[in-house]
Amino acid sequence: MFLKKVKPFLYLGVFYLILSLIIRTVFFFHPITTASFSFFEVIKVLFVGIVNDFFVFILASALLALYFLFLSNSKYKKPYGYIIFGALVLFFLYIWLIPNNIFKQYGGSITEIALAFVGLKTFLFGLMLFLPTKRIKIRNVLYFITLLLYVLSIIFNGVSEYFFYNEFGVRYNFIAVDYLIYTNEVIGNIMESYPVVPLFSAILIVTLTITWFIYKKTKDELLELPNFKQKLILLGTFTILCAVSLMVIPSLMQIKSDNVFADEIEANGIPKFYWAFTHNELDYFQFYSQLDQQQAEKNFLSQYPQHTLSRNIVAEQPEAKKNVVLISIESLSADFLEHYGNTQKITPFLDSLAEKSLMFTNLYATGNRTVRGLEALTLCIPPTAGESIIKRDDNKNKFTTGSVFKSKGYDVKYLYGGYSYFDNMQDFFGGNGYDIVDRNNFKPEEITFANVWGVADEDMARKAIKVMNAEAKSGKPFFNHWMTVSNHRPFTYPDGRIDIPGTAKSREGGVKYTDYSLKLFFDMAKKQDWYKNTVFVIVSDHCASSAGKTELPMDKYRIPAMIFSEGFIQPQKFDTLMSQIDLMPTLFGLLNFSYKSKFLGQDVFKPEFQPKAYIATYQDLGLVKDNRLTIISPVKKAKQYSLELEKSNLAPAFKLYYDEKLLKNTDQKLVDDAISAYQSTSYWLKTKQLNR
Repeated sequence: MFLKKVKPFLYLGVFYLILSLIIRTVFFFHPITTASFSFFEVIKVLFVGIVNDFFVFILASALLALYFLFLSNSKYKKPYGYIIFGALVLFFLYIWLIPNNIFKQYGGSITEIALAFVGLKTFLFGLMLFLPTKRIKIRNVLYFITLLLYVLSIIFNGVSEYFFYNEFGVRYNFIAVDYLIYTNEVIGNIMESYPVVPLFSAILIVTLTITWFIYKKTKDELLELPNFKQKLILLGTFTILCAVSLMVIPSLMQIKSDNVFADEIEANGIPKFYWAFTHNELDYFQFYSQLDQQQAEKNFLSQYPQHTLSRNIVAEQPEAKKNVVLISIESLSADFLEHYGNTQKITPFLDSLAEKSLMFTNLYATGNRTVRGLEALTLCIPPTAGESIIKRDDNKNKFTTGSVFKSKGYDVKYLYGGYSYFDNMQDFFGGNGYDIVDRNNFKPEEITFANVWGVADEDMARKAIKVMNAEAKSGKPFFNHWMTVSNHRPFTYPDGRIDIPGTAKSREGGVKYTDYSLKLFFDMAKKQDWYKNTVFVIVSDHCASSAGKTELPMDKYRIPAMIFSEGFIQPQKFDTLMSQIDLMPTLFGLLNFSYKSKFLGQDVFKPEFQPKAYIATYQDLGLVKDNRLTIISPVKKAKQYSLELEKSNLAPAFKLYYDEKLLKNTDQKLVDDAISAYQSTSYWLKTKQLNR
């Protein structure tokens, strides 16, 4: 009986193993596989590969096991069937009708997806409950669909692995994770690169054929369902197999040889994808163009007065022991400000503050995620391939802005209205000496409004004032880095604060409410004794969107930034091209700090400063310099665009949009500059030279 009940797993498993074997064979003979293999090496690759595939399939079939586990006739008997159906109906109504339910807090399409899933489940359960004579037919249809999804997933994964290997010569890595994030660009690339209609037609035909074959061979097993005891035995056996798989697969991934292609061919793409997703790294030295390491470092370090990574910064004036509040604003694109041509008047406070501040009008974010902005402002280094350092394992004991302040006797804190475990912020900031104030530190009476991202910015503003008042009493200067949260989907906030209701859930509302909260913070701060001895740094973490006509559209990285301190910082506009990583070294220059630096950003007011900016996605690494945008990408690709400002009525300092024209002939010096910057940074991180 037990063998019959696992027939669907056996058929699907055999199909998966056969397809995987075919793919491995294709990889052996693929033109990109430039290595040669001995007979024993081939046997070893195939054997390890089959073992890999077997245990991966065990884990991948967990959903199928759950499907069979919940197949039952008893749940439709009175009164259980009616109780379950009633619970499903209530859950559906909760998602549909309750205004601020857990799904709606997430925004986007989450509510619609949950509504569709629960609605379909409720409908099908109702059919099987109220039409008992049709139950077997309905169950067979659902079983066919379940098999279809599994077969389609197996085939689609196989095809995806082939095309990925065809382009990169490896199994899935962080680029594959990146592809899930940049779906629009990837789909566009596929549409332009491959015969999509014939390809998907073939996939559909093969999927339907295989599904029908397995369905016909196994559907009779649904006529007699196992009893509770039999299900327990089957479930226990499957659980043991899953546990063994979880131990064996990581061990198999550790098997390495001198032949990189052998390692890739014997591997399975699914655990490699999972590893890339959790480890967040893309090896620069495997996928990008390189120079001799010493030459790359020499090129990169030539921009500093001392041509070394560790440099002594010596101030010419006495040090200013000012408190510092760094406010990084969620998703604040430059084009939200009136200065840059916005006519919606959604940043009235920031626009007015900019006029009283040192405003950096030509500053670019390093990336398009919050963790990239936090990385740039905290580590002051160019972005590296893969995920931000904040989300990597080796993210502690780094040389940071916080460590410089600590060396000067400052109290150092990171303030965040959400739970700081999100995006690994707690691990990063805590591991680099910051004290953390997040949602866990709020009392219930301190929260007037919250959504899934955290407490409203105005609540964090009030909390920040309390924290700074307590710090001021200690007699030590303080450095607080506050990350806002309200300008983020679903863009909900308390009503009555601005003229755009929170129920509108609009980006403009999110921006304007954040602006309102910042005004509230400054109004409260002005009443405190520490205010006149405090420097405020206001900067966006990244732009609101990143999609554009090119890989790195310039306007999608332009962000506002300003430094404000009454009586200390003279209002002016600094129009020279600069990077987000230059902001804090510039602040240290204004404070006349003397310190030993490992920052790769520079004080923009020093005569040796070279105007440039680093902008990047997870894989496209860009250098903006000399009216050129140079991009280096996997696999060892480089391209260059000329940059010409588009015409507008704005002052030159605030013009945002560039005509980016792809150049046939690249400036090799700029390509070498880009390679030198990103290669050196990657190497120093890898060898822990950017640690304290």
